[in-house]
Amino acid sequence: MASKPVYRTVFDIPREEYFAPGHGLCAGCAAGVIMKILTKVAGPNTIIVNATGCVEVATTMFPYTSWKVPWLHVAFENAAAAASGVEAAIKVLKRKGVIDPNKRINVVVVAGDGGTYDIGFQALSGMLERGHNVMYVLYDNEAYMNTGIQRSGGTPKYAWTTTTPVGKVWKGEWRPKKPIADIVAAHRIPYVATASPSHVIDMMNKFRKGLDIEGPTFIHVLQPCTTGWRFDPRYGITIARLAVLTGMWILWEMEHGEFRVTVPVPKRKPVREYLKLQGRFRHLSEEQIEEIQRMVDEEVERINKLVGRTVIGPVEE
Repeated sequence: MASKPVYRTVFDIPREEYFAPGHGLCAGCAAGVIMKILTKVAGPNTIIVNATGCVEVATTMFPYTSWKVPWLHVAFENAAAAASGVEAAIKVLKRKGVIDPNKRINVVVVAGDGGTYDIGFQALSGMLERGHNVMYVLYDNEAYMNTGIQRSGGTPKYAWTTTTPVGKVWKGEWRPKKPIADIVAAHRIPYVATASPSHVIDMMNKFRKGLDIEGPTFIHVLQPCTTGWRFDPRYGITIARLAVLTGMWILWEMEHGEFRVTVPVPKRKPVREYLKLQGRFRHLSEEQIEEIQRMVDEEVERINKLVGRTVIGPVEE
């Protein structure tokens, strides 16, 4: 049985702040919004395990930090393994009476696409298989932005990156984006969801569920990157919203095997509305745009079949 949403309007957003301003994230970067909301939902009894990446380097410039909760930095490849150790240590300390057995302590991994799709996937899969009570939050900016905008397993087809350049031979990334949330769901864990900072209440409720449900949970959040995606900083949330409205990013959740779309889109906007605001897609031909539209249409059809009815509608004429 699906749990009910905790947050219904912006007035339900907790007032307490556990992610401080003054960080070094780029202007227009949605990661700051995601971390601010995540920590508001998680609260003070939270341990963040942060893989190397944009959020790590931009929020902990020595001797300062933006984190008002315990925070651990680990490498690209082992965030999930480190979080597994933290969670196991908490269990031992509770068993020995060092920590109140009834005290809830959230263990949250924060990692980007490079540290999740690629370098960190083995540790993530192991954490899911072992069943650790950890929420894994993937902020997906679709490339290795921290180290120079190199492509990752999360880079969408035809996107420009510094390692998938646009020229006479290559026309950007030639492989489709890896379906990481589907791969995680195949581990049969209790809760998997996609989210977007453009739909804050939906994102908050998914963070809440991910924290409350016992066992490993996974929240996949789209994170527009003004530098790597090449857009005016003021359009970050607009682009995130267009991703949802075009069907490029479908907001869904799977709770104890029950699949549902959490933000239906009765009429979709054409994908070109999403693509045209981003310099990384500036080189696209009409044929490539049409191919991307077909890919989205096919994914929408697949999702609607999973739900058993049309929740993501046709493209506007």
